[in-house]
Amino acid sequence: MSLRNFKTSNPVFNSYFWDDRKSSAKTMSVGGIFIKSMFGILIIAAITAYLWKLNETGTSMKWYTLGGMLGAVVISVLISVRKNWAHILVPLYVIAKGFFLGGFSAYAHRNFPELPYQAIGVTIVTFFVMLLLYQLRIIVVTKKLRSVIITATISIMVVYLISWILSFFSIKTYIWGTSWFAIAFNVLAAIVASFALLLDFDYIERYKNRAPKYKEWLATWGLLATLIWLYIEVLRLMQKFAIRF
Repeated sequence: MSLRNFKTSNPVFNSYFWDDRKSSAKTMSVGGIFIKSMFGILIIAAITAYLWKLNETGTSMKWYTLGGMLGAVVISVLISVRKNWAHILVPLYVIAKGFFLGGFSAYAHRNFPELPYQAIGVTIVTFFVMLLLYQLRIIVVTKKLRSVIITATISIMVVYLISWILSFFSIKTYIWGTSWFAIAFNVLAAIVASFALLLDFDYIERYKNRAPKYKEWLATWGLLATLIWLYIEVLRLMQKFAIRF
């Protein structure tokens, strides 16, 4: 049976993915999101690899990490209030995230060379597992589930923000250590990040072939932000286990 005749309700496996003739070039398409996401991932990977090399020569990653994080936050706010600028802002967000991710993972790459690659592998596997669960409707994105995921995500981000602010006053919170409580928090955050992928899939499915073309950038932004968050949580969890054991 031809793949072009295979129909599902999921945008990634929909026949639309294989046949662009069914859509208008002026609307959001799954193919467009896929290309933009892959391009973004390649840019992030290139910047990360460059920072890893700098780190190996003794260059401090502090300002790269901090600058990338703050840049990504500011750009995210701008995207939220100026959605029609997404085609300009999202590429800038990708660059900022590349510096943040490169600086963040440089320590693990230098001290635990295999961990970043293992974290990438776990992130990829998790992505496809969640996609399969969504595709088969084993997990259905209802209004209640959506609100739970959003609430949990915001709560975790608030905890990180408060902990980051307290660090300027030399106050260390429980989430940065290697205690079992800190590990449990990382596990919870990774689970929430995994479920947040469902919201990205749901957004794409609801707006494909209907939303304006610029919303491809918004979908790409959301998908990359979730994948990066998941990768960071997985990497932090692996680091804690490596240090503890």
